Amino acid sequence: MQRLVLASNNPGKLREFGTLLAPLGFDVVPQGDLGIPEAEEPFVTFVENALTKARHASRLSGLPALADDSGISARALGGAPGVYSARYAQMAGKPRSDAANNAHLVSQLAGKLDRHAHYYCVLVFVHHAEDPCPLIAEGVWHGEVVDAPRGAGGFGYDPHFLLPGLGKTAAELSAEEKNTVSHRAQALRALVARLQADAAQRNGR
Repeated sequence: MQRLVLASNNPGKLREFGTLLAPLGFDVVPQGDLGIPEAEEPFVTFVENALTKARHASRLSGLPALADDSGISARALGGAPGVYSARYAQMAGKPRSDAANNAHLVSQLAGKLDRHAHYYCVLVFVHHAEDPCPLIAEGVWHGEVVDAPRGAGGFGYDPHFLLPGLGKTAAELSAEEKNTVSHRAQALRALVARLQADAAQRNGR
């Protein structure tokens, strides 16, 4: 198994990435286990933040690194919370938690007829901190925001993210279902294809 540092300490993300990358021979280790502090995320785009986090984790660990930046964007809010999804409530002076973030999103959408939202994920893989050719992949998952939470699975905004075609929220999906259709799963499938092509090229095939 090849060690790969994940530029996150989010247990939900660690579970998802660990499950999806294990078949490829990667042992995913969260950066916190290696004493690596979180990187600053000063940018307004997901890809810039993800690249910064991947380089930071790789530089301090000496290992290949994987970072994601993901969040939810509501059309009626001009794409908010976007890159601020994890600290959406905190920015409004409220506690930082999934419950507070969800409550704040629902409050901001109160009275708005357009409930369309999408989850977005960008993944960045670097072989080393100065890698000039990072592998980048993205995924988008469309749905709607509902006021009342449903389901006990997932994390983040999942209890309020309704998938009309399935009649379920993301939190009502099994882990297997979510790992097939989510924005992160889509991005990871695209990244896996990039990793396989990259490995073949490095091996001269």
